[in-house]
Order: sequence, then C-alpha cells, then structure tokens
Amino acid sequence: MVSASSPPLPKEAPLEGEWEEEEEEQGPRREAKWWYSTFHTVTAMVGAGVLSLPYAMAYLGWGPGMAVMVISWCMTLHTFWLLIQLHESTTGVRFDRYIDLARHAFGPKLGPWIVLPQQLIVQVGVNIVYMVTGGTCLQKFMEMVCDDCTRLRHSYWIVIFGSTHFLLSQLPNFNSVYGVSLAAAVMSLCYSTIAWAGCLSKGRQPDVSYDYKKTSGADSIFRVFNALGQISFAYAGHAVALEIQATIPSTPGKPSKVAMWKGAIGAYFVNAICYFPVAIIGYWAFGQDVTDNVLVALQKPSWLIAAANLMVVVHVLGSYQVFAMPLFALIEKGLTKKFNVPSGVALRLVVRTSYVAFTLFMAVTFPFFGDLLGFFGGFGFAPTSYFLPSIIWLILKKPKKFTTQWIVNWVGIFIGVFIMLASTIGGFRNIIADSASYKFYQ
Repeated sequence: MVSASSPPLPKEAPLEGEWEEEEEEQGPRREAKWWYSTFHTVTAMVGAGVLSLPYAMAYLGWGPGMAVMVISWCMTLHTFWLLIQLHESTTGVRFDRYIDLARHAFGPKLGPWIVLPQQLIVQVGVNIVYMVTGGTCLQKFMEMVCDDCTRLRHSYWIVIFGSTHFLLSQLPNFNSVYGVSLAAAVMSLCYSTIAWAGCLSKGRQPDVSYDYKKTSGADSIFRVFNALGQISFAYAGHAVALEIQATIPSTPGKPSKVAMWKGAIGAYFVNAICYFPVAIIGYWAFGQDVTDNVLVALQKPSWLIAAANLMVVVHVLGSYQVFAMPLFALIEKGLTKKFNVPSGVALRLVVRTSYVAFTLFMAVTFPFFGDLLGFFGGFGFAPTSYFLPSIIWLILKKPKKFTTQWIVNWVGIFIGVFIMLASTIGGFRNIIADSASYKFYQ
C-alpha cells in the first residue's frame, strides 16, 4: 500500500506480505493501533471549543441550541465515516492527506485550490486559538494558586505558553507525539467533567434568565451567526482525519478503515460525554450571563478550578501539535521537492520555529477567544467537517439520485454551506467590533 503521491501501481493488488514493505519505502510509518486514532481524534476535536458551548447556547436558546448540537454531532460523524471510507477508495492507493483526496476527486489542478486553503485555515486557525486559550488558562491558573504574585499582562501569558511550542514542534513526526496526544486526550475529558460538575455544584444562579442575550437587532443576528461558528469549531478533527488514518497499518484482510472507524466511534463517544453535559449544565447554571469560557465563571472550589485550567493548558499543548504536524510535513516536503532544500534538522528548525512565531504573534495581536472560535469555525471547519466530504463522496461514488445516501449528503451540503456563510460573517464582524475597544498588546 502506498500513498496517493507515490507512482501509480499496477492493476493487480499487492500480496499481503508486500504491503508493509512498500509503506516503509514510499509512505509514512504505519504502526498505530486503533486506539491511537481515538486519542488523536479526541485531542484534535475535544478542545477549547467545548468551553464556549454554553456561551453559544445563550445566543441560540434551549431549542435551537440543542438542535444545532445534535445535528452537528450526527452530521460530522457521518462525514467522518465518509473520509474513512474514501481513504482507500482506490485499489492499492492510500490518500494520506486531504489534498491527495482532493486531487483525486477534483483533478490535480483544481483539487488543491479547493481543499488546501480550507485545511490551512483550520490548522493555522486552531493553532492561533489554542495559543490564546493556553495563555488565558495559564494566567487563570497562576492567579488562583498565587495571590501574592505580580500580575502580568494577558499577552505575556500567551507568550509564555507559546514559547513551549518552540521545543515541542521539533518532534519529528505524528508518531512521535502520541504520548503528548494521549495526555491531551485524557486532560480534555477531565477538564470537561470538571466544567460541568463545577456548574452543577454551583447550581442555578439567582435571577438566572434563559432569554436571548439582549443586544441591538443587528448585533443579535451577528452574535447568533457567531454562535453557529463556535459549535462548528467544536468539530474540527476532520482536517487531520486522513493523516491520522495514514498512521494505521492496512492489509487486504485488515484494511485501515476498520480500525479507524472503531477509533472514531470511541472518539465520538468521548466527544458526546464532554460536549453535551458542558453545554446543557453550563447554560442551565448561568443562563444568558455565561461567559465565553465557562471555566472563567467558576471560582470555587479554587483548587479544582485551578487544576481544570492547568488541564486545559496540557490539552492545548498536545492539540497544537496534532494540527501542526501535518502542516509541518507539507511545508517541509514542498520546500525539499520544489527548491531542493535538504531535509533534516536545519530545515525543521527554521520552518517550525517560523510557524510557531507566526501563530504566537497572531494570538497576541487578536486574543478574542469567542470571536476567533466563531470566525475560524465558519470559514475553515464548516467546509472540511460538514460538506466537503459529502461533495467528494458524490463525485467519486456517484450514488443514484434520490436514494438515502444521495439525499443525506445533499442536505448536509446545504446545511454546511449556510453555517459557513453565516458564522464567517458573524465572527468577522464581531472581531472588528471588539477590536475597536481593545488596547492591543495589553
């Protein structure tokens, strides 16, 4: 089995014993077990977005908010399944990256232009947001455990958090970050549990209101649009799904899609027990007054909330690398292939240090947590998670018109396009509105 970027194979499928030999020579190392895909997917998906779900509910309300949550969970599980099936949809070829699948579906020239910008927005966007999240939660942790410490600016904490990635980014490849990813996945489950349990123990606040947040008419519409993007942000794992599956071995008897789907089911189970309790209980406790990071609203018990903030820091350390590693590989491979730059430690040091510095600069400049979630959720995640897999499936599999498969995919495409347009407009408008009153680098 080889990757899509390798030379074409003869029509005859390779013998079972030949598959792993070809993988080592021409493709990525494929040594991962099915549970690797679970915690890689959990790490990629269950992240900072879970903490903003009660805030999104405050703009959508109980009925529409729960409907959007359930529909998003079902839709993205379906599109995740589509990507898993498409990974080996051509005999003898594995589409190890989203761009490889796009070339196959849309053609070698059009494919990269359709998928690559969206995937880059997802990966770079997540990394910028996680820089903000890591710095914010690190600041919250230190202020809770050290009352006498000197108070530092928010931007300083983002820089402190971001500096750790200059070191972590030098890990060579996806397989080398599995330990960090496992720790991050465990942390995501832990801090999500603390978030909803903390809200439950705090109880329903006096004079809590479940009316829609009161703003001007136009602003209210834009905030609703932004809330759709925040929920979209919570389902971001699709952008690296094929890269995760590429690490799993595959033979004719045991194709990678079996193990990957088992891992995906485990990841979506963890996703459900993290997302729905936080969204429901967080909104129940605070109503329309909930903040865009529900942990910020919780103060007691202080040691537990401090621990939860530290868990978020550990989680986003791993999540940043899960989204950055495929991008590092793409850039380094492109420089080596097009400009004959020698691969190795020197290239890795320059490329990855430059990338970390760029995302750190953007995070310090635009630390608007909720607005960033909405903007990147709509502009990047809605296409890669909600409707691009369905479009590719319709092109490659060509299901008959008006069959269940055909209808489900077209409905998903229309819903996904609406979410993309609405949340992108809402997020961008809110970033402009909030930046007008923000003192930069404070």
